[in-house]
Amino acid sequence: MLKIRLARGGSKKRPYYHIVIADAAAPRDGKFIAKVGSYNPMLSKDDANRVTLKTEVIADWLKKGAQPTDRVARFLSKEGLVKWEHGNNPQKGMPGKKAQERAAERAQREQDRLDAEAAAKAEAEAAAAAPAAEEAPAEEASEG
Repeated sequence: MLKIRLARGGSKKRPYYHIVIADAAAPRDGKFIAKVGSYNPMLSKDDANRVTLKTEVIADWLKKGAQPTDRVARFLSKEGLVKWEHGNNPQKGMPGKKAQERAAERAQREQDRLDAEAAAKAEAEAAAAAPAAEEAPAEEASEG
């Protein structure tokens, strides 16, 4: 499988990338088939030399089945060669099945605890009201 990807060049803390056609199994800075552009992130975003592409050559490689990486697809979409949409996978940050089960258990335990507290509180109020009701007739009987 062929990839259109970045190969890093430049010195430490001064990156420079060649956009290359390479086998997917080849290392990042290793063997490649063709150079089809460059990317210099050190230049400002509105600089014309920040990204240079050989669009005709890239279009030929895309027809042959080469797949661009996400970063290169961004560059190619600005030239109209591929369709790239900004977006994240909303499921990526979701907890796994076991974590969701634990959260559901925790929520159920918390709800049971709150229900038990409410029941105990109601029972205590009922118990407090009952002796007061029993004492009132006894007081009336002793007065009479």
